Amino acid sequence: MSSHMASSSNGGNGSGDSGAPRRNSKRPKYSKFTQQELPACKPILTPRWVVSAFLIIAIVFIPIGIACLLGSRDVVEVVKRYETDCIPLENRTSRVQYIQSSANKTCTISMTIPKNMKKPIYVYYQLDNFYQNHRRYVKSRSDKQLKSLGNEDDTSSCKPEDTAVGGGPIVPCGLIAWSMFNDTYNFSRLNQPLSVNKKGIAWKSDKQKRFGKDVFPKNFQRGGLQGGAILNDTIPLSEQEDLMVWMRTAALPTFRKLYGKIEVDLQANDVINVTLANNYNTYSFNGKKKLVLSTTSWIGGRNDFLGIAYLTVGMICLALAMGFTVVYFIKPRRLGDPTFLSWNRGPGSQ
Repeated sequence: MSSHMASSSNGGNGSGDSGAPRRNSKRPKYSKFTQQELPACKPILTPRWVVSAFLIIAIVFIPIGIACLLGSRDVVEVVKRYETDCIPLENRTSRVQYIQSSANKTCTISMTIPKNMKKPIYVYYQLDNFYQNHRRYVKSRSDKQLKSLGNEDDTSSCKPEDTAVGGGPIVPCGLIAWSMFNDTYNFSRLNQPLSVNKKGIAWKSDKQKRFGKDVFPKNFQRGGLQGGAILNDTIPLSEQEDLMVWMRTAALPTFRKLYGKIEVDLQANDVINVTLANNYNTYSFNGKKKLVLSTTSWIGGRNDFLGIAYLTVGMICLALAMGFTVVYFIKPRRLGDPTFLSWNRGPGSQ
């Protein structure tokens, strides 16, 4: 009898303590952070808020897009493709054999200036279908060797252009330097030469930090097969800006690289004669070569993409704002009571 009553009392105590916290519970300790009850901005997206937001975006983006387009259109640009015109007619069926031969590859082209071009006028060469972003090509260089004379033997990442035929390291080594662009341009106007300034075309950080003042070309283009340009052995790499420009590999197969600057004004309808040496072999991979003369504006070179992108987004937002406004007035929808939202209710409300 006593044992039965004891068990009954124990059971009663257990049921009476059901409100107490369980010792083995895995429930985390209560806090506003874990329960996402911290103060926060929780806007209610009413039609007026949505329409106002789209209108503000349109009002900001459309003028920016127009300004970017006008800045881009202020740039005067002249482009001349020449890789086919500079091949003699009798050699156009065997272009690779011609470019690899020892024949004279001097060529003359003309460029007509459509509008006045204010100095400085930037001279670029453009290559199409040249994949400088290929993984093996990008890795084929030695930054340590470019920077310091003491690391001229660091050519492990430069294969196959790491060692000269007679032995010794190639400086600068690697496929990037080996394939350096080597077409040259000489400009004239009214039979008067136009000088091209090739100083100041490389990044300042490259000249000061990435290319050493005590590093000189050594055994360059002596790896068995000549690729592109031949560097002057008496000039340190820190002063060879053509090399620095070329060594900054492009992300896309169509790219432009700065060749130099013409520091005189060109007038509309001026005819610029260009005597060039068509040395660079783009025919093996069906590449294209173009010569570009361009000015700049506050936005940089000619690039309509940024302006078009801003205008597109602005016009879409304007159209959405107008559409939502029409729908709101023609077929309005009654809004719910915001007091029933969970964050507006008290802790004891249901």
